[in-house]
Amino acid sequence: MKLTWIDVRGLKDITAPVIEEAVHVGVDAFVSDDPELLVSIPPNKRRVGLILPDTPKPAAEKLAQTADLLIVDHTLAGQYEPASPDAQKGVFVTVTGEESLDVACQVASGAAWTVVEFQQDPSKIPLEILLGATDKAEGNLITVVTDLEDAEITLTVLERGPEGVLLKPAAVGEATRLTDICQESTEQLQLEELTVTRLAHVGLGDRVCVDTCSHFRQNEGILVGSHATGMILVSSETHPLPYMPTRPFRVNAAALHSYSLTPANRTRYLAELRSGSELLAVDTDGRTRRVVVGRIKMESRPMLLIEAESPSGAKVNVIAQDDWHVRVLGPGGSVHNITELKPGDVILGYALTDQRHVGYPIREFLHEQ
Repeated sequence: MKLTWIDVRGLKDITAPVIEEAVHVGVDAFVSDDPELLVSIPPNKRRVGLILPDTPKPAAEKLAQTADLLIVDHTLAGQYEPASPDAQKGVFVTVTGEESLDVACQVASGAAWTVVEFQQDPSKIPLEILLGATDKAEGNLITVVTDLEDAEITLTVLERGPEGVLLKPAAVGEATRLTDICQESTEQLQLEELTVTRLAHVGLGDRVCVDTCSHFRQNEGILVGSHATGMILVSSETHPLPYMPTRPFRVNAAALHSYSLTPANRTRYLAELRSGSELLAVDTDGRTRRVVVGRIKMESRPMLLIEAESPSGAKVNVIAQDDWHVRVLGPGGSVHNITELKPGDVILGYALTDQRHVGYPIREFLHEQ
């Protein structure tokens, strides 16, 4: 989870509704150079006073008196200190070139809070350099972003991104979306040990290979199943294969009708996936992460029905390509070629509690068989 900061400077007629919305959705901090506005922020929210070179001295002195966190431009070092012993202090740096980027790297290596605005160019290379230079720093880095799309990109630079972002909303509603972006994370799943009960060769069908934009680890795959209420963990092609190289970005998943699990507890048919779609990569410990689909590859192949049962008696099945190089994962990261499975073997799966309609969980009567 990342920190969500809202810049309330110069919002004019949307100031009050933006603040009301941001308080309601749980924004972490409000940034202002107006001490009167800052004191109007509820005390359970972090009130960040921002002092820049053009901030009038009377306003700067009042900000030092009222702010929970005082952020002072690096060119004003030593001129202003928080009045309250409980208040914190940080540094603001504007990056316009290599020299100011060096300053940002030095500041962020030691400051408790560093707020950086990049004005050099639209690329994320300066941020990459800053993150790399301060990788072991204990302070918090907040990056100014221009809009919601910029926030999404910024938070994933070098995978980890900064600790948070600062956005000046252009409209009511953007604070809500920003908190969604900063809080988005994938859940831990409680996988179950499924006992294989039946295997059957069912003839020709269309199977889907899912090629992603990420490398899978050896104990990762995706969850697929014929029914929305139960799925089996199918391995990626990260394990050695004779006659062909490994393809660690690929999962030879299942038949085109099969469900797979996506972020936010949704399901998608494999046949619906497209370049840019998102899925959950799942490992044998139930840890998940988002992966982006590069493409799907659908071809007609002989198919194998695998039926399994959970400890609670729930039935799970998947129809996958009837070929030895398709693998499912078991406890402890064990790998099972599906053509060598037999009744009694134990593999891993996941039981969803709700039926599905257009991918969303619903609470109504729905029967699948």
